[in-house]
Amino acid sequence: MEGDAHAADRAAIRELIENWAVWRDAGDWERFAGVWHADGRMMATWWQGHHRDFIRVSQEGFARGVRILHFLGGSSIELREQRAIAQTKMTITQRVTVHEVLCDVVCTGRFYDFLERRDGRWGLVLRQPIYELDRLAAVSGGPGPQLDSQLLERFPDGYRHLAYVQTLIGYEVKPDMPGLTGPEVQALYARGAGWLAGGDC
Repeated sequence: MEGDAHAADRAAIRELIENWAVWRDAGDWERFAGVWHADGRMMATWWQGHHRDFIRVSQEGFARGVRILHFLGGSSIELREQRAIAQTKMTITQRVTVHEVLCDVVCTGRFYDFLERRDGRWGLVLRQPIYELDRLAAVSGGPGPQLDSQLLERFPDGYRHLAYVQTLIGYEVKPDMPGLTGPEVQALYARGAGWLAGGDC
């Protein structure tokens, strides 16, 4: 029976994670709001804070034509009573004109999610992406744009090109997000362990 309960919890969490990607990218903001708990927070390269504000700024960007799309891979979910940590492989793709060349920037990483079951419902308390590897290519397959090396080198390897294009379109990008290795991701893992043990995220 315990195994069945855990399977149901994992299925519910995975459904929540998939709904996040589908509803956000489709601009289905009302349903997107339902994947969060009331205190849920989002950490992204270009914005960090309460999920309601994240929805608002995402709507504003969507209306301006900003397209930041997500594709999901496998998940690993750790459960402890009413709490969970989920890691889900993902890619972030953004299409944008960079120095007069239409480009796609693609970043591969993981969503690292702090989740809790409250009143029988799983919801997101904190989403912290881990940025592992990215690239920038011209959509046409032709030569890419000439990039400003000083701007590019301001950001970590894992999301350097993503940060570059987001800076060009006016976002202030956080320069110390967790990557594949390093103290930032180790600190995140420690916070995840603490969350499962009953601590704050």
